[in-house]
Amino acid sequence: MIRFFLCSALLFVGLSHVQAQKKSELIDQNQELKYKLDSVSRIVSTAQHNEKLGLQRADELQVQVTELQDANATLMKNLNSFAALSSQNSENINKTLATLKRKEEQLKGITDGVASNDSTAVVILTNTKQVLGENAKVGVSDGSVIISEKLDFFFTDGVGVNPSSESRDWIENVAKVANANPKSIITVASLNITGEMDIAIQQATAIASILIKEFGVNGERISAVGADGGLRESLQIKLQPNYKAFYDMAKGDAKN
Repeated sequence: MIRFFLCSALLFVGLSHVQAQKKSELIDQNQELKYKLDSVSRIVSTAQHNEKLGLQRADELQVQVTELQDANATLMKNLNSFAALSSQNSENINKTLATLKRKEEQLKGITDGVASNDSTAVVILTNTKQVLGENAKVGVSDGSVIISEKLDFFFTDGVGVNPSSESRDWIENVAKVANANPKSIITVASLNITGEMDIAIQQATAIASILIKEFGVNGERISAVGADGGLRESLQIKLQPNYKAFYDMAKGDAKN
């Protein structure tokens, strides 16, 4: 009996020891699980916090992206406007340069025309002295070459309308000068002191007629006038550049 109680006591003590040991182990396991749970909770909390920060950062980045897109669109618009303006300015510059080139060509044409007129006067003067001689009464005024002789040389006592035969050689030489310079315009002027303009015009016409009919000067180039000679009578033949053609050319260039 005692042995039974002794065995039962030992069994109870053993069972109590085992239970105490299991309880301790369970407490340790529970504490460990609690630590793990706390660790997982911290990880989850950190992950949630990081996710929140990530979403916030993503929103901020999206705002920056939107702002950059808007700025880029504005920049592209400005660049397109600048390119269009630059193209227009380039076109305007090209038009201006073309206009300046045309003006330069027009001015060159006018300058060349003036220079040509001046050189023509020199040529006519040289030809006149070569044909009529160094003693010929010839001068230059405003770009025109004026050949003159007394009326008595052409008409007896400076009156009448029939040129003398002695004057024919002189008239022929003048015709040679005129024909050698076909672009010049010719004016035959009779200047008297009596004021009889009708006689003066007839005398100028008579000389012009000889130049045309006998010596082949183009009649479209010749005009005959009568004028008051003041205190001196003379017959003048003026050879000058075709200013009307030059003016028409310059006027046409200006219109263009």
